[in-house]
Amino acid sequence: MTLATLEEVLRPALSDGYAVAGLVTLGWEDMRAYVAAAEAENCPVILQAGPSCRAHTPLPILGKMYRHLAEGASVPVVAHLDHGYTAEECREAIDSGFTSVMYDGSRKPLPQNIDETAAIAEMAHSAGVSCEGEIGFVGYSGGEGSDGTDPDEASRFARETGVDAMAISVGNVHLQQDQEGGLDEERIRAIEAVTDVPLVIHGGSGVPVAQRRTLAHGSRICKFNIGTELRMAFGNALREAVERDASRFDRVAILKETHDPVVAAARIVLQAFKKD
Repeated sequence: MTLATLEEVLRPALSDGYAVAGLVTLGWEDMRAYVAAAEAENCPVILQAGPSCRAHTPLPILGKMYRHLAEGASVPVVAHLDHGYTAEECREAIDSGFTSVMYDGSRKPLPQNIDETAAIAEMAHSAGVSCEGEIGFVGYSGGEGSDGTDPDEASRFARETGVDAMAISVGNVHLQQDQEGGLDEERIRAIEAVTDVPLVIHGGSGVPVAQRRTLAHGSRICKFNIGTELRMAFGNALREAVERDASRFDRVAILKETHDPVVAAARIVLQAFKKD
């Protein structure tokens, strides 16, 4: 069994100069492909259940799916709750077998975000589970704008919450379909100068691959969340499978054809982050 906590995979990444991918899952087909890709690349992987995934599949089922995949995997697999918005949701994830929870209080005033995140981190740690928090707000492509992370606030947040990883807002945007943007490396260096916690980039699909690779091997960023580009790979593979034979109706046969293309796309993502 290679089920791991977030802390267990990020600490070696921080000390050895690489990053681990947090891959956003939506169902069995993609999560299975992501583990296959991690095994092919011989690197750890973080399977993430975000709000849209949880709206489709209950947390107790997701926990069992993640743990089943981890038990048969040859590489460390983290079962991670992404963007938990309440203590109750984080508690349910822990009770469902998740090994890591991310509490998102980034829309709240700093003192409230710190207090709530600290309480969830304490709850998680008492259960042997890791906790990620967020300081600064990461916006959405075509939606809410971002609020960049203030280094002094990041220092206080890391110190007072006791989180195992800290998500920051440094030019990254959720749901971006191209890689024409880029991260604010000056702000990243300012945050690094005042905290030693592993850093996390949400909205990693919008970050150019070259910059992902550079930061994965030359900064305290130890986790990049990747969702949109792999959703696009899955969607394209599914569309091709359906259109290949319009008379087919068996979804198992159709979905099976998404596996290899998604594995290939996930391997490319992982290659930018893995240990040299």
